[in-house]
Amino acid sequence: MSFATHLPTRVLDRRDSIVAARRAVGTVFALNGFLFAGWAVRLPDVSERVHASHAALGAALLCVSLGALATMRVTGALCERLGSGLVTVVAATLLSLAVGLPGLVGSQAALCVALAVFGAAGGMLNVAMNSAGVTLEERSGNPLLSRLHAASSFGGLAGGVVGGLAAARVGAAPHLMAIGVAALMVTGSAARSLLSVDERQGLVPRPHRPSGQQLPLAARRSVLTLGAVAGCAAYGEGALGDWGTLHLVEDLGTSAPVAAGGYAAFCFAMGCGRLAGHRLLQQVGATGLSVAGCLLAAVGMLLGALAPSVGPALAGLVLAGLGFSNVFPVAIGRAGALAGARGVALASTIGYGGLLAGPAVIGGLATLAGLPFALTTVSMLAAVACCLVVQVRNEAPSRVRWLPSPTEAWVRLKWRIVPAAAGLHAAAHRHVLSLAVLDPSRPELDRRRAPLRGPADFQDLGALLGTVPRPA
Repeated sequence: MSFATHLPTRVLDRRDSIVAARRAVGTVFALNGFLFAGWAVRLPDVSERVHASHAALGAALLCVSLGALATMRVTGALCERLGSGLVTVVAATLLSLAVGLPGLVGSQAALCVALAVFGAAGGMLNVAMNSAGVTLEERSGNPLLSRLHAASSFGGLAGGVVGGLAAARVGAAPHLMAIGVAALMVTGSAARSLLSVDERQGLVPRPHRPSGQQLPLAARRSVLTLGAVAGCAAYGEGALGDWGTLHLVEDLGTSAPVAAGGYAAFCFAMGCGRLAGHRLLQQVGATGLSVAGCLLAAVGMLLGALAPSVGPALAGLVLAGLGFSNVFPVAIGRAGALAGARGVALASTIGYGGLLAGPAVIGGLATLAGLPFALTTVSMLAAVACCLVVQVRNEAPSRVRWLPSPTEAWVRLKWRIVPAAAGLHAAAHRHVLSLAVLDPSRPELDRRRAPLRGPADFQDLGALLGTVPRPA
């Protein structure tokens, strides 16, 4: 008999529900990365369609960030009121519908509106799926956000590959509409499991947490600090995404395919780092992992920005990807552990502000002092994030482990008692049969054909051993 057969059916159902919800949330993370990468690779085609200049395209891209910032804080309140699972389903549906809009527009003004809608749906989904991830961390008692963000990184890689293949065969509108329809189908298949995130019958009881208005001042400061850490990490990720390939081509003279391979290596390193993040988080804690990541990113970006040749620069990009991989998800997870969905929304909004400011700051500095010097600001902000992380080391737990309720503790204790009792039962049965051979005049002890059934069998054993009187 397997160990699982000793578990109560209701507990098994809850565990299966949590596993299904975790897979569904990971699917949404991957879907989010896939859709944004699919849009990013068709940006040149869309820009050519509406005849946008660099300035007009920059203004249109700014609408993506502004739309996201407009919905992030509201989404946190919606997650607390309606549940993060339901809001994730709605947001994923809206993003799937909005991703096709940029391919259908014919003017610059319409492109700005389409990208604002697309950014608003993306910002809503980012807060909702991170809130769902934090909820699952509380339910399972294990860190999950790093692996979930790894799914987003690999989803982005897949979206880039698919988009690159589609760009050589079809236009932007059919491609974006096709991935939107596919995303709708994936969202529909995962909707039921996503809605189970909002159930309150998890394996680990959810702790009582005050609402955003009742959050203590010290905890609110910690959430703001964690948001600043996330912003520094997002600044670096955005800088490498927008300017990394340009630096390799213009400053180091490499070819476009090699530069694209360098960015792909950065994304791959970030995804691999996030896959290992949950184990590292358990071993070194949130503070140690974040500090080590920030230092590694700072060194890697200095090498990537100031290296005189392509090889060391590519190695620096890989180190930067490994370093930045867990800084953002760990910061968001700690903010959620402190203040729930509102904490996730606040930290995500500040973090997205870093992503918004990065391209403009680096562009201005590149005009004044050159792109290599401008990229060194990524290392500077990584060092700043390292100092900020230490300030909140005692405010947010690195491992989300909550004390079980008395009922849950009793269930867990029974899981350990039942196998031990079954083993003792079988050992006693074999011992009784061996003693019956020594005393054949006692036929009542011959139980070769019948198993031990209850206390009377053990009274017979005690009578044989002389420890208890034999029952009449």
